[in-house]
Amino acid sequence: MSHSRSNAFLEIALLVLLSFLWGASFTLIEVAIETIPPATIVFGRLFIGAVLLVLFALWNSVSFPASPARWGALLVQGVLQSALPFTLISWGQKHIDSGLAGLLNTTPPLFVFLIGFFLLKDRSAGARQIIGIFLGFAGVLIILGPVAFAGEGNSVLGQLAVTGASLSYAAAALFAKRFSDQSPVVTASCSMAFAALLMLPVSLWVDHPFSLSPTPPALAAVAAMGVFSTAIAMVIYFRLIRTLGPLGVTTGSYLRAGFSVVLGILLLGENLSPSLIAGLVLIFAGVAFVTGHLNLATRKREKP
Repeated sequence: MSHSRSNAFLEIALLVLLSFLWGASFTLIEVAIETIPPATIVFGRLFIGAVLLVLFALWNSVSFPASPARWGALLVQGVLQSALPFTLISWGQKHIDSGLAGLLNTTPPLFVFLIGFFLLKDRSAGARQIIGIFLGFAGVLIILGPVAFAGEGNSVLGQLAVTGASLSYAAAALFAKRFSDQSPVVTASCSMAFAALLMLPVSLWVDHPFSLSPTPPALAAVAAMGVFSTAIAMVIYFRLIRTLGPLGVTTGSYLRAGFSVVLGILLLGENLSPSLIAGLVLIFAGVAFVTGHLNLATRKREKP
């Protein structure tokens, strides 16, 4: 296997891992939210993730930014990538069915493309990437479509909250390109630390966390989100922003939907239907179309 192909395989493997880590967070939220309110869930996972990454950065003597402008940008990144969307999703999942939440949370690639094309005048996405975006979304529709819209209690505000989270994720992916010149650990730890600081007063004011009586499974779920779905996931995310770009990284939202269904089959005994197989094929085809340019781009850079 050539060096360029091995690099491409590594980046795709990391994208799959990131999708799994973030996909698992929806299940963990369902466990935690029974006894822990949304704002406190968000603060808990951000606090754990930020502490772990800051300690890791200090242990490895990583250099932190010196520019006030860079610190301000990291604050914005923390809001767009963590504080705002985490809160919207946690709140939204209390008001809409999980199938609809999963469907709405697959829209970041569409938002990345639309924002880049119409607002940023970015014409770099080719026909291959555009086809991949819609293949992936079609796969999610096939899998979740009938289930997602079957619920009678789906709140419009809940739908808007999860859609707003997807829009925030898209903006965060585009904004994160400015941090390509620094370590992903620095970007992840600083942005998460800012997000945790912002969520602390919200948690104290809205949820009164010291009066709560969370169950051990709920506490374990928040801890797992902090370590795996936040700390580790964010380092992978900011690395992939540099290698796959915003559009490539956000296609992981399609994979998250696929993982949630596969985990349901493996852990909950749900049925493997023909529509599920067809949807998964389209999802993986869509991701392959969007990220397939990586191997070609790497080869071009390696040519003398």
